[in-house]
Amino acid sequence: MKTPTNLAALSLTLLCLAVPVTAATLEVDKTRSKIEVAAKATGHDFSGILKEYTVKATGDLAKLKPESLELNWNFSNLKTADDGRDTEMLKWLGAATPMGSFKFIKFWTDKAGVDHAAGTLTIHGVGKTVYFPFKVKKDGEWVTASGTAELDYKDFGLPVVRAMLVMTVDPKLVVTFQVVGKVK
Repeated sequence: MKTPTNLAALSLTLLCLAVPVTAATLEVDKTRSKIEVAAKATGHDFSGILKEYTVKATGDLAKLKPESLELNWNFSNLKTADDGRDTEMLKWLGAATPMGSFKFIKFWTDKAGVDHAAGTLTIHGVGKTVYFPFKVKKDGEWVTASGTAELDYKDFGLPVVRAMLVMTVDPKLVVTFQVVGKVK
């Protein structure tokens, strides 16, 4: 039996989509963007990439400061390059169409000049506030937000993934993201 990917990490990656845009919207270019969840399991590591999601973002483009962000996805769009593991992951999440979401709460810059975001990440029907650093840059009409966040899937009411009594998936996941969009 193959171990499922932790989708919670993916959610955090999506959380990192706190991309600042003009007072209008950011049109995400999914061919240039990447949201990835990395997991460690007994004897191997693996990752999953979120292939489809929806995002609505607004902000102050001149200051590169986010004002709002809503991200939604279906975990069936998280692909690990192993169909068996993906199927087991969906069973582990316990829903016919397991959904995840992130809603931006606030943004701040710390004393060292590092930008941070906070938002509510919902996985497995459980919402938790998550915090993470991120970077934003603007090149012409394109805006890129990138960052890394860590999370523990047990915080979302999900059991530790075990297979054959000895194989486990570490509850700590790492989500990395680079979201690129055009300001509209």
